[in-house]
Amino acid sequence: MVNCCGLVTVKNEPVPLKSIVVEVSVQGHVATVSSTLQYENQEQSPLEAIFVFPLPGEAAVCRFSAKIGQTEVVAEVQEKQKAQEQYDDALSSGQQAFLLEESDESPDVFKLSVGSLPPGEKASVSLDYVTELAVQADDGLRLCLPAVLNPRYQPQDSGSGGSAQLSSVPAGSVPYSLSLRAHVSSPHPISRVESNCPLDPLNYLNTEKTQATVSLAAGHQFDRDVELLLYYKDTHQPTAIVEAAQASAKPGSLMGDPVVMLSLYPEFPKDVMSSMTSHGEFLFVVDRSGSMECPMHLGSGSQDRISSARETLLLLLKSLPMGCYFNIIGFGSSYESFFPKSVEYSQKTMDEALQKVKGMRADLGGTEILQPLKHIYSQPCLPDQPRQLFLFTDGEVGNTKEVLDLVKTNAGSHRCFSFGIGEGASTALISGVAKQARGHAQFITGQDRMQPKVMQSLRFALQPAVVDISVKWNVPKEVSVTLLSPPIRVVFQGQRALLYAQLTGEVRTLPSTVMNVNINDRPQAGCSNPNPIPGGGREGAGWSEQCLYCLHRCPQRRWRGPARTAATQTYFDSPASTSKPVRDPLLQLISLQKASGSWVLEAALAEVLVKTEEEVSKPKPAQVDQEVWATVLALVWLYGFKMEAQEEWQFLAMKAVSWIQAQKVASVSECVQAGNTLLGCQVQKDTLGL
Repeated sequence: MVNCCGLVTVKNEPVPLKSIVVEVSVQGHVATVSSTLQYENQEQSPLEAIFVFPLPGEAAVCRFSAKIGQTEVVAEVQEKQKAQEQYDDALSSGQQAFLLEESDESPDVFKLSVGSLPPGEKASVSLDYVTELAVQADDGLRLCLPAVLNPRYQPQDSGSGGSAQLSSVPAGSVPYSLSLRAHVSSPHPISRVESNCPLDPLNYLNTEKTQATVSLAAGHQFDRDVELLLYYKDTHQPTAIVEAAQASAKPGSLMGDPVVMLSLYPEFPKDVMSSMTSHGEFLFVVDRSGSMECPMHLGSGSQDRISSARETLLLLLKSLPMGCYFNIIGFGSSYESFFPKSVEYSQKTMDEALQKVKGMRADLGGTEILQPLKHIYSQPCLPDQPRQLFLFTDGEVGNTKEVLDLVKTNAGSHRCFSFGIGEGASTALISGVAKQARGHAQFITGQDRMQPKVMQSLRFALQPAVVDISVKWNVPKEVSVTLLSPPIRVVFQGQRALLYAQLTGEVRTLPSTVMNVNINDRPQAGCSNPNPIPGGGREGAGWSEQCLYCLHRCPQRRWRGPARTAATQTYFDSPASTSKPVRDPLLQLISLQKASGSWVLEAALAEVLVKTEEEVSKPKPAQVDQEVWATVLALVWLYGFKMEAQEEWQFLAMKAVSWIQAQKVASVSECVQAGNTLLGCQVQKDTLGL
């Protein structure tokens, strides 16, 4: 594994960086990132240098060049062995040579051998890549700069000793600079652009607010990832963006015809998506390597990653439906399963699992995911219980390709929802396993909380499958459409799908499309006539040269030329802590819920409600059972005081409502009214779903 990124010597020592310039061009759901990095050899002897670039998992390189002195070389695609031989021949004859190759272990790491860098000489490395932007839980689109374009700066005398803790330094002390400017275009108006780093004000370029620019503010500290979040209006409307043919290319060739990108981010009717399945085998695979002891972010009071994972498992276990099966597997250098095989979800198995979750520690060494996955796939699937795998990891592995091949081989038997924790998680691994297994990938960085993102994926897993998807292209007779991307097999509420197609023939007007889907035998739902961006030339369309070619035309795709804080709030005690932890009342309430969805009228519940047992018991309607009363109080408290965290508790609330309805209580309205009076709320019965 390569430990450094950027320009390094063959001994893996960094060559001094001087400056970074990044230009980002966003078209709808896709971004082109163009970067130039300046380096200087400050040694007294020549250096044989290697440029190491950890590419985002969903990205494709479309241009690369390197310049030493007055010599500039632009990369071209060749067969790997042939390229290596040409590079060796050039070096042996004293010529400047450059070799860019994908890592054998991981598809998201590229290495460029730039040859000999003379003493005092400067090297300039330019790289363009195109990537699809990930959709977040709040409908935002996320772009995060790779570490090579935003390297951490740690003073030599900081004494960190390789610790994950990184300190901020005055901007003037950093020996390199970063300039970042983004140009955003969309068929729909741009609502806002946010970042975890200071930005200059958003500058709209037209009255429709469909184009805007934004820049990173001066004084960047190089102590965190640079993350941009883009928000559009009418985000669920389908859109189409066309890239015109290359004028110099032969018609009918890969670059000689227009290409269209169709973005589908549908919002299905609430009555359709409110139906949740009660079946499934849920496997939670959790990283327990030593790095999971690191904090979630670099801010003060940050919770460590394994503690956040324990709280997330609490939410997941409380949210599972009765009738499903589950298991929890922890992995590191070895792996451990809570149960020999998946067990049926019940009060007994839930309690047993929660007890084991409390004892989970980051104590299993390194990050080895292949063996636990082999173990999972060796277990037969349960009849009528679709397998859903949730993978949590904060690192990267040395055999990403082997892992992805294994997941792909078993893709027909399961779906995988993956979560990259922190800034070191491999995008190739996290995005790759989700893509191969028809799931969804999420990244938890900066001050993101893990729980909302995980519960969003659980919603995907519990929703009925959207199947029988067909796309009809309405084009003139003289125009044919050839899909360049695989057909859409599944679509979830809140998940975006992109289709790429090549247009052949006399293309004078843009096509419209109709997407039809069947949802568990319900009537078809359609979206029609997407709002297109006019084609024109490649520059006019906003695409850098060969962008769509890089994403979907090249045979070898990888080388294609206000939430609550969780700082000290916890449910599980930390073994290293000598002081009593601050209890989060929401997590306390969740921990008291039974597997069936109900609560018991007890002292612990009264404590969460900030009442005495007598105060809680006295207002109970006479004809109402104590367990029903306790469950109504819990729901009223959730809807009255914790709406900002609804995404975290929505499923356990649905279980509670279903349980109450099964009791056939005649005086639910009276219960809700009494609960409002006791707790000082104004929650309506209909709001609770009762």
